[in-house]
Amino acid sequence: MPGCADSPVRVLVSVSPRLREQFFPDPAALLALGDVRLVDDHRALPESLPGTDVLVTSWGTPPLTAALLDRAPGLRLVAHTGATVKPFVTGELWARGIRVTQAGAAMARSVAEVALTFTLALLHQVHRFDHALRSGLPWETAERAPARREILGCPIGVIGASRTGRAYLDLVRALGAEVSVADPYHDGAVELDELLSTSRIVAVHAPALPETRHLLGARELALMPDGAGLVNTARSWLVEVAALLAELRTGRLDAAIDVFDEEPLPVGHPFRGLPNALLTPHQAAGTDSGRARQGRLVVEEIARYAGGVPLEHEVTPDLLERMG
Repeated sequence: MPGCADSPVRVLVSVSPRLREQFFPDPAALLALGDVRLVDDHRALPESLPGTDVLVTSWGTPPLTAALLDRAPGLRLVAHTGATVKPFVTGELWARGIRVTQAGAAMARSVAEVALTFTLALLHQVHRFDHALRSGLPWETAERAPARREILGCPIGVIGASRTGRAYLDLVRALGAEVSVADPYHDGAVELDELLSTSRIVAVHAPALPETRHLLGARELALMPDGAGLVNTARSWLVEVAALLAELRTGRLDAAIDVFDEEPLPVGHPFRGLPNALLTPHQAAGTDSGRARQGRLVVEEIARYAGGVPLEHEVTPDLLERMG
């Protein structure tokens, strides 16, 4: 069944009320899709699934196992309001002909802007100035930051030409940065070691795959020049925490990080006390406009499905292997 054009599509929205308000601030377009039911708690998903054509998911959705899918024999589409679907998508979906789409494209701009913000902050040593003044250091001491640089002409290395990576590339190029990219699927890419050794800022935008686990460890971080900065708004999976901490404790590098192995980040975590680390609580994609854009993308994809029109953001098994 390519769509549900002959009858109202039955949509189950399994998204918390707080996130639902962010994704669908004006729910009219969502409700106009057809027979729309709302589930406030993922734990109620099993008893709510029967009679569902389209399932709208969010963070925290449980794995869609055979037992769970048996409760929804008519399910034909899973539309995820976030980016990564790996925590809950199983081979059972495709084995049953259930299609998958996601809203990662709607998140790229917000995350890229935070990565740009991090880049500018590290280049201008904003984080060190802020830490020095807040910790009570004398003005004369606080103003003695390491050398600062402009982004114009700055060599910036991007690891991963993902959607967010490409959006970030557009932003830093527009400000005059000299960029290089390390990505096996990107034309004109350079080797990772070359990128690390020649970049003043290294921005990580690669997916979390088996082969990218601790892509940046002690050896790789040691290649970065003194005074360089690391920006990670992608996945903590990509950077070995112990190795990064060791480098940061020397004061040789700076880092701006939005993603952590432990979330929430423990109060006593050593990252928190470092003057050369800028930290945010995994909120790079959390803008009001970005969240609403995610919701619109999901609604548009469901409308395409219902009308028998090709999806624009479909996730296939082959694509999932290369996605974060």
